[in-house]
Amino acid sequence: MQLGALLPLGDIGGAPVAVREYAQGAEAIGLDFIEAPDHVLGVNAASRPGWDRNSSEDLFHDPFVLFGYLAGCTQNLGFSTGVLILSQRQAVLVAKQAACLDVLCGGRFRLGVGVGWNEAEFVGLNEDFHNRGRRSEEQVQLMQALWKQPHVSFKGRWHTVEDAGINPRPKSGKVPVWFGGHHERTLERIAKYGDGWMPNAYPPDDSALQVFERLRGLTRAAGRDPAAVELEIWVSMGSGSEADWNKEARFWKAAGASHLCLTTTFDRRHHRRIPGRTMADHLAALRRYHAAVADVL
Repeated sequence: MQLGALLPLGDIGGAPVAVREYAQGAEAIGLDFIEAPDHVLGVNAASRPGWDRNSSEDLFHDPFVLFGYLAGCTQNLGFSTGVLILSQRQAVLVAKQAACLDVLCGGRFRLGVGVGWNEAEFVGLNEDFHNRGRRSEEQVQLMQALWKQPHVSFKGRWHTVEDAGINPRPKSGKVPVWFGGHHERTLERIAKYGDGWMPNAYPPDDSALQVFERLRGLTRAAGRDPAAVELEIWVSMGSGSEADWNKEARFWKAAGASHLCLTTTFDRRHHRRIPGRTMADHLAALRRYHAAVADVL
């Protein structure tokens, strides 16, 4: 089981020295990957009474630019988007960007994708908010074809490629595609096309076990081996003790998780952020959590 962490840009800032120090620190501690969220536009919360989610005051680096930079600053650390809002972007362009990053970082990249929730972003990017789920499913199929084949002929509902391809392509012929989200349709898409799922809504109890088994059943029905679909679980350490974190890690490993992603700033549902906000606080948290669960990994 791999251990990674969600990059806490809101606390440490986005300066080159800050993201480099965090990534190199995580790698030195022994983490396997870091993960970055994605938003292109943030709204002006002052003009939207009651707005309580991401705004223009929240910092988000473009993940491809960020990981392209960090690939040259690290040796073995993996990178994952958590998640890229795919349907806000052109599918062929994302396929190209992901392939280039895969080549430049030596295959250390996973592409986590989601459907998004902020309609203002879609309006600003001139994309349709209301068909984003269905369209993203077609996007994944097209990207997977472009990564696998030197030339692609594709005719879908929203995309057309006429005997063309991207170069470079991933050496393995694929970039792993992981899905975020918890809708039933998301589970169906993972079962058909996904390499993994990145849920964050479930505590370590029967509710998680039931939905994992539901996904495995859908994967079998799609004609695929459930073992081919991995699971990344978000965990937090703003509450509980080392013994509690170790027990939770053991639960997730027994449930079939292949990755744990430590979120030191996420403060929703059953997750609680750490009190500190400095670089030192976050690296100390990674070190403490890693030590607590090392025997489970």
